[in-house]
Amino acid sequence: MIRNVFRAALVSLGLLTGPALAEEPFIVVQSTTSTQNSGLLDYILPWFEAETGIDVRVVAVGTGQAIRNAINGDGDVLLVHAKADEEQFVADGWGVERFDVMYNDFVLVGPKSDPAKVKGGSDIVAALAAVSEAEAPFASRGDDSGTHKAEMRHWKTAGVDPTGASGTWYRETGSGMGATLNVASGMDAYTLTDRATWEAFGNRGNLEVLVEGDPRLFNQYGVILVNPEKHPRVRAAAGQRFIDWLVGPDGQAAIESYQLNGQQLFFPNAN
Repeated sequence: MIRNVFRAALVSLGLLTGPALAEEPFIVVQSTTSTQNSGLLDYILPWFEAETGIDVRVVAVGTGQAIRNAINGDGDVLLVHAKADEEQFVADGWGVERFDVMYNDFVLVGPKSDPAKVKGGSDIVAALAAVSEAEAPFASRGDDSGTHKAEMRHWKTAGVDPTGASGTWYRETGSGMGATLNVASGMDAYTLTDRATWEAFGNRGNLEVLVEGDPRLFNQYGVILVNPEKHPRVRAAAGQRFIDWLVGPDGQAAIESYQLNGQQLFFPNAN
């Protein structure tokens, strides 16, 4: 990143031409707010950039939007966490091949007062049913992200359609995970979050982790090269080099070494 600023300064001084700056290799990665908000990408990307000279430009949005952006050709690599949708993306010809990269888990956080009485539980479906029964405030991302997709699966399993209560006890933010946690903190509301973003979140207020450990809260991430046959401008060689690094020994070691508050946040599982 620093070298880009330095080069841009040289261009502004007339010491380096614009085309020379444009020739620097880069890729665009469509990814999720969780990989960005957690600090993971800021931690691992300099390793790849230093090794390869390829600049990685990240667009951090919800998984659903990231997939739509990739379908539109607005990226070279997709790094998200909604496996069924990722597999459909490849099956429809928009992606070349999907690879597992890493996993972590989701947790249900909520106010310490815990009006739904779910603290200490490990059954996410029972917890959501209790939240609905109590009509306790719940902040949903409501943005078709991987986290939102997971949340809606659990509501469905619980036999609850919370969208019927939208605007009352159920609030849809239409925002990323960090912004939704801010809303939950301000409302003393429950919300589902990936653990990595929660660990990086500073404005917790009265919120704490109330439900964790359910196998259904498993959160898998995958990476896919956008199909250059669909979008010829895809930087396929550089994109594939990034994927090979990410699922290879160096990338997996970088992911494993990332910690926050002494806690490992992502667990590599490419192999």
